[in-house]
Amino acid sequence: MAYRAAITGWGAYVPAQVLTNADLERMVATSDEWIVTRTGIRERRIAGPDETTVQMATAAAQRALETAQLDPQRLDLVIVATTTPDYLMPATGSLVQAALGATRAGAFDLVAACSGFVYALGVGAQFIMAGTARAVLVVGVDALTRWLDFTDRTTCVLFGDGAGAVVLEASEADEGVLSTVLGSDGTGALHLYLEGFPELLRANGSVAPKRPVIRMAGREVFRFSVRIIGEAALEAVARAGLSLDDVDLLIPHQANRRIIEAAVERLGLPWEKVWVNLDRYGNTSAASVPIGLAEAADQGVLHPGMNVVLVAFGAGLAWAASVVRWGARGVRRGG
Repeated sequence: MAYRAAITGWGAYVPAQVLTNADLERMVATSDEWIVTRTGIRERRIAGPDETTVQMATAAAQRALETAQLDPQRLDLVIVATTTPDYLMPATGSLVQAALGATRAGAFDLVAACSGFVYALGVGAQFIMAGTARAVLVVGVDALTRWLDFTDRTTCVLFGDGAGAVVLEASEADEGVLSTVLGSDGTGALHLYLEGFPELLRANGSVAPKRPVIRMAGREVFRFSVRIIGEAALEAVARAGLSLDDVDLLIPHQANRRIIEAAVERLGLPWEKVWVNLDRYGNTSAASVPIGLAEAADQGVLHPGMNVVLVAFGAGLAWAASVVRWGARGVRRGG
């Protein structure tokens, strides 16, 4: 029996603390007009001093499990996509697995920056399609505001913190992940990066390392992103045996409204088929796509049989796209 990986649960978590553009005006040489015109962002959520990556991931995961009505002990695997772990080891996935009480599940982390969740979704789907797992939890979570230089207005206005998660289950129905496209161009890796401590130690010898911060070549990343959203989305749709006319909703990575607008124009999709929430959250990296997916589901936008395209891009330079057919409640699922 061939199974598909159906999304049966979803959840999101964002911190309570809001950082508005007006707040940033008091911190760095910028303005609300400058930020909104160039990015479309009006506010973002900031993790508090005691709010960790693990806590955010666990909160989103618990909501996804509740939506799926799935006991965490039925999970076979936990995959957490993040570039901001609380520890270099153990894996964030192991800590989330313990917090959930998912005692039967294997767990690991996946690092692909803003593309991480869609990468992890594709990996989780492969475990189910291969028959190795029946239930997989996929989480995208990042706390990038802890790694920002708040004197650099080109980066500090962009990012926010949060987490999103989905439950994948084996299904015999015509639903779930239909295709996945993964890509990377490492020649552009230093267009967007965050130094690790080993690199800093090599650069500074025995001198205590400085605090690393995110660095970005904005123009290069913009050009790459506009091109790759369309290319990756089209490839994923084609691999699913569909056309753009079959696409009911596009949930792109929420990095910059101008990037999304340019890509959507290239694709020729009507704006009402595009999910945008970056005005409220900014760029939440690996959490961006699953937060959007959870919002769309919670707000009743998604209906059985709809074809949803998820596409993300970011540091690496990496990109990923997936086509998901939204399922119905109560369909017969495997095992």
